[in-house]
Amino acid sequence: MGADQASEDSEGADQASEDSEGADQASEDSEGADPAATDSEGTDPKGTDPEGTDSGSASPAGTGSPGTAAKGTAVRGTDLVAGIGDVTPEGAVALAAIAGDPGRALIALDFDGTLAPIVSEPSAARPQPGALSALRRLATAVGTLAIVTGRPASATVELGGLAGIPGLIVIGHYGWERWEDGELTSPPPPPQVARARERLPGALAEAGAPDGTWVEDKNHALVVHTRRTADPEAALALLAQPLADFADQTGLDSKPGRLVIELRVRGVDKGAAITTLAAERDPAAVLFAGDDLGDIPAFEAVHALRDTGRAGVAVCSASGEVTGLAAHADLVVDGPAGITALLVRLADSVQPSPAH
Repeated sequence: MGADQASEDSEGADQASEDSEGADQASEDSEGADPAATDSEGTDPKGTDPEGTDSGSASPAGTGSPGTAAKGTAVRGTDLVAGIGDVTPEGAVALAAIAGDPGRALIALDFDGTLAPIVSEPSAARPQPGALSALRRLATAVGTLAIVTGRPASATVELGGLAGIPGLIVIGHYGWERWEDGELTSPPPPPQVARARERLPGALAEAGAPDGTWVEDKNHALVVHTRRTADPEAALALLAQPLADFADQTGLDSKPGRLVIELRVRGVDKGAAITTLAAERDPAAVLFAGDDLGDIPAFEAVHALRDTGRAGVAVCSASGEVTGLAAHADLVVDGPAGITALLVRLADSVQPSPAH
């Protein structure tokens, strides 16, 4: 599986962003980030090549750009993740397909917890150093580059410094909003959210919500945060069933996330957003990366697209707060730093790095 509005580690909510030691953005825009410097720690994986046969020893992390092959030589999916993580055979096929034919690829990423480290204040979220430069390079090569977040699309563009990335599509509120070419398409907020907004304070009081519980109003959704309480996990458990009942009464869905419970319109999720983008752009290969439970529908959409004959890879930006997502992934990397390392490798594989 982000704040994508202020939004904060939401299950889906983009998670807006909490608790990570603030990401320093100073080095964000430097061009040509060295993948050796951004790789997360890891051992040299032994895996399968894109055809599923034994690939032998992969290049170790920190020895240049494993994803960059000599002219006329196909890039193996396992080489692209050497030192970053182990990838399934299906995931390796997809990574190789993206590198081999980037013009027919769709790369989509969550914002909070994936591109940007989780921070305590949603408005302080910024992309991992090196991520923006990698996205700019990929934007000139891949067919479709997108951010799919629970945050409002316009807020994500502003916080992420994304306006200058050519052709980027930002899907906000799980699919309610779309930002493209500087224009925002956003339908009116659903009436169910307005009803819930009026009644939620009373519901929280009745449920005994502890001090520190707060509500993030995302216009199209409401997010209840427990991270600032004395015992965040206990507070989340205390509120889970009362808020599920409240969602039923107001016509919404209750979705848990990273110390949050999000109340949002039924039938709107990142899986539908990915499926819609794929139908519109007709990619041969799809990559989606996310960090939270709200990203599971997008992972499932990637796997469903594989069943239709496309290549697909679901990438988990791992954290200690969310462990269930990894079981749905083809590749697990070490948080936003690992995602950035992968993006750099992909950028190196589809076009020369400015540093080279």
